[in-house]
Amino acid sequence: MEEIDASLVTQKSIRGIFALTSRTLVVQIISFVSSLLLTIFLSPSVFGVFFVVSAIIAFFSYFSDIGLAAALIQKKEVVTNEDLKTTFTIQQCLVLVLVFGAFILISPVANFYKLDASGIFLFQALIISFFLSSLKTIPSVILERSLNFDKLVIPQIIETIFFNITAVLLAINGFGITSFTIAVLARGFSGLLAIYIVSPWRIRIGFSRKSAKKLLSFGVPFQANSFLALLKDDLLIAYIGKVLPLSEVGFIGFAQKWAFTPLRLIMDNIIRITFPSFSRLQDEKEILGRGVEKTLFASSFLIFPSLVGLVLLSPYFVNLIPKYSKWEPALLSLSFFCLNAALSSVSTPLTNALNAIGKIKITLYLMIFWTISTWILTPLFIVLFGFNGVALASAVISLSIVIVILIVKKIIRFNLFDSIFYPAVSAFIMGAVLFVINPLFIRNFLSLGITVIFGAILYIVIMFCFARTRILEDLRLVKANLFK
Repeated sequence: MEEIDASLVTQKSIRGIFALTSRTLVVQIISFVSSLLLTIFLSPSVFGVFFVVSAIIAFFSYFSDIGLAAALIQKKEVVTNEDLKTTFTIQQCLVLVLVFGAFILISPVANFYKLDASGIFLFQALIISFFLSSLKTIPSVILERSLNFDKLVIPQIIETIFFNITAVLLAINGFGITSFTIAVLARGFSGLLAIYIVSPWRIRIGFSRKSAKKLLSFGVPFQANSFLALLKDDLLIAYIGKVLPLSEVGFIGFAQKWAFTPLRLIMDNIIRITFPSFSRLQDEKEILGRGVEKTLFASSFLIFPSLVGLVLLSPYFVNLIPKYSKWEPALLSLSFFCLNAALSSVSTPLTNALNAIGKIKITLYLMIFWTISTWILTPLFIVLFGFNGVALASAVISLSIVIVILIVKKIIRFNLFDSIFYPAVSAFIMGAVLFVINPLFIRNFLSLGITVIFGAILYIVIMFCFARTRILEDLRLVKANLFK
């Protein structure tokens, strides 16, 4: 694999952001419409089953490559064929063991969660999908390390189309949980075929002790970090599915999904690009610092107003959409998850930068702290506040962002205040205005749509008044690199 010159990182990163974001916007629109229809035609308990079973499979996925894919992307030196073969061989050995173990656990899992036959079939489909996903790792790494995100996003679009169309059509026709089962398989097979078309790689089996040792030195701490994230998030969901009714788990899943939608649409794309980009800039500290600032500004510019609008407008969506009033109990959790998402939009780029420059042990210690805090506060808050305690605990823990900022500023020189202050103030002003006019103006879908457009325009105007020089400077940078 050829290396990218540092002078090209900015250009390829900007092009990658636009390619990935524009195509992911299509994906999110499809997912939004699909989620809307699915929440109309499926009950909260069906979502609860899908939410819990998916979390169990996610538990297995964290053990599938022990961080080797991330190590390939982060590696300073050129990635060799020995590196690729070694990674693929180790990963597939792990995956086959996990798949075998998952099939053995089908009966205990079904008994534990009282799953019927359709729930068991969903579990089996997710196991197969997990195996298919593992085969996509090396082609994806090749594209990601080379910053070829315009190709990388194609399989994602295809997967999304197959999954959502299949799930919606089956849900409308009354297939219930089976809608997710068939959709999961359609997503798995279509994505695997697509990635090998856009990034051909001949599967090779082999092992190099030297390559393995080098990659594992980063991969093991990285995967330990991911494993703790598993304990903090997905395993917690499995626990919640046992101590709370599945309908309340469905409320939690609903609130979390919508609150984190701006992160999935915006932050996931930014992180996907900045991790390999920052990795290529490990020895360019000044450029790296500017990159962190621009990442924080871009993420807060887009995510802050989205979350404020979501909190203020979601009650009107619930009341206006037919058969949607059943989700009203989830609105309080939605607000707490949105606070978590807002703070995560700042902390995530910072921890991502630490990982990119090889400071993986620092993020590991942070994740240990967050995992312990989550498992202490969440059960306690469930007892005190019911299912809303899950979201409240996540909001309280996200306040630890202060610790992240202090640590990163000791390693990377960047200006946090200039990066997030104006987006935060502008989003607050926009929210205050909407809070006043919403009860007076919103009566139907037309007035709701007008309000959304008005809020977006108001935010942009306020931002331009506060940060005109910064915005114009960034636009010139984008133009200069996008059209080279």
